[in-house]
Amino acid sequence: MAKKDEAETEEKQAGFSAVKFLQGTKEELDKVVWPSRQQLISESAAVILMVILSALLIYLVDNFFGWGSAKVFG
Repeated sequence: MAKKDEAETEEKQAGFSAVKFLQGTKEELDKVVWPSRQQLISESAAVILMVILSALLIYLVDNFFGWGSAKVFG
């Protein structure tokens, strides 16, 4: 616990450094495993397909309930 408190105190005393922030950001981005072009395309296509199917389902259910309410109340 003491080491953690000391580290936090040192960070607070140092203040904000844009250079350290950018270096840390670059280090974290280097750790990211980026998808391949093929994986990006296939997963994007899967997401777009699921969005279209979900929108179609919502549209059909909405029309069905609209038709049903028109029959009952109209």
